[in-house]
Amino acid sequence: MKTRITELFGIEHPIIQGGMHFVGLAELAAAVSNAGGLGIITGLTQKTPELLAREIARCREMTDKPFGVNLTFLPTVTSPDYPGYIKAIVDGGVKAVETAGNNPQKWMPLLHEAGIKVIHKCTSVRHALKAEAIGCDAVSVDGFECGGHPGEDDVPNFILLPRAAEELKVPFVASGGMADGRSLVAALALGAEGMNMGTRFIATKEAPVHEKVKQAIVAASELDTRLVMRPLRNTERVLNNAAVERLLAKEKALGASIKFEDIIEEVAGVYPRIMQNGDMDAGAWSCGMVAGLIRDVPTVKELIDGIMAQAHALIEQRLAGLLR
Repeated sequence: MKTRITELFGIEHPIIQGGMHFVGLAELAAAVSNAGGLGIITGLTQKTPELLAREIARCREMTDKPFGVNLTFLPTVTSPDYPGYIKAIVDGGVKAVETAGNNPQKWMPLLHEAGIKVIHKCTSVRHALKAEAIGCDAVSVDGFECGGHPGEDDVPNFILLPRAAEELKVPFVASGGMADGRSLVAALALGAEGMNMGTRFIATKEAPVHEKVKQAIVAASELDTRLVMRPLRNTERVLNNAAVERLLAKEKALGASIKFEDIIEEVAGVYPRIMQNGDMDAGAWSCGMVAGLIRDVPTVKELIDGIMAQAHALIEQRLAGLLR
């Protein structure tokens, strides 16, 4: 399947694996790239630029296909060593970067000078237009359904994607609610050039996370996610658990006076405990509503091959058949 996204990144299928904390390691990124998609290493999961350089080299040993690195620009007091991380990306010969969080404008010249294509994650049309204006090569449009941070506008993809198609000139992929060939065909019909999957890729054999995490996603329905940190305007969609219930109770009790410090125990530094140790109630962790469509834990290749087969069948048979 050829789209502007497959052409831009030199990949076979218009499927991107989004950056995910303590999930986007070399094993998963390489598996996605080997299966014809664009695998992504999560940059800030690696605590230093040196560790990221090592992870890029490890991925390079596992695939000769294109892969990318996710770099999230955080509004933190002590900023990560972004120049160091970008140097590791450039020196590692990586040709695709998925940026997220704050505006990446100050880093764009460095990335583009190295021939790196930049795709920025956006949760609104206005942010997508800003990404286009500062020179991003593509955009990932994240609907309200997505795991992680859906923004504060609460617009689902059935509205957000066609709006993005009306406004953007650069290619974009759909993110949030993406799981199978139906998702891909729907995204293409609404104007996207491919799709970005996060939660669906966690429930694969190669995802380097504890088996309990994968089974929690398989067991979950579309009703089992919650929105936390809304009062802080840092909304995150997470899978419900005991820690999330505690967090929501605090939000209800404290109301508008809540501060990040009040919920730090439920959200800070919990990912290693959950993803690596399988401590499922350690804290809040990102998960999309798409969990309701996930019922198995295939290999990445089985997943991507299945998606593409279903997409081709839908386009060539079901949809074409409706016109006869």
